[in-house]
Amino acid sequence: MSYIPRLKKEYNERVVKALSDEFGYNNVMQVPKLKKIVVSRGVGAAVADKKLIDHAVDELTMITGQKAIATMSKKDVASFKLRKGMPIGAKVTLRGERMYEFLDRLITSALPRVRDFQGVRATGFDGRGNYNLGVTEQIIFPEINIDKINRINGMDITFVTSAETDKEAKSLLSELGLPFKKN
Repeated sequence: MSYIPRLKKEYNERVVKALSDEFGYNNVMQVPKLKKIVVSRGVGAAVADKKLIDHAVDELTMITGQKAIATMSKKDVASFKLRKGMPIGAKVTLRGERMYEFLDRLITSALPRVRDFQGVRATGFDGRGNYNLGVTEQIIFPEINIDKINRINGMDITFVTSAETDKEAKSLLSELGLPFKKN
């Protein structure tokens, strides 16, 4: 028997039924699902120091368990001393089982380590069922050794769902365990 992540099993057994009851879906295929999670980080100081990109790629690879790639600038910006094609960030796109594993680690071990944590804001929805979450420090992830980092950076985590509306996406993410702030 193959391994199934805890959140994927929970989605199939409990979340599909809960969302069907809440929104009145007739078919299981109508129920919104998590398509992918994109973890990205901009490294503006990489214009001066190229090693910062390598550190960012290594840290994202450690956090997500999947190889990160460097993102390149699309155009020249003279005021930032930036040329087209220079590396200025790093990103990872997670799908399938790695996506559910990362979400599980984010909810159970990383977010509770944030200082004075009361939940994530519900204002990060884009109107099409996707949610953006900003993390201010990478040291909340247990995979990062605090002694080996050279500087504290944040990152953006984007949850792409198949939901049509923000209400459906918020219900999906709440059912999966993302702790939203109470109003």
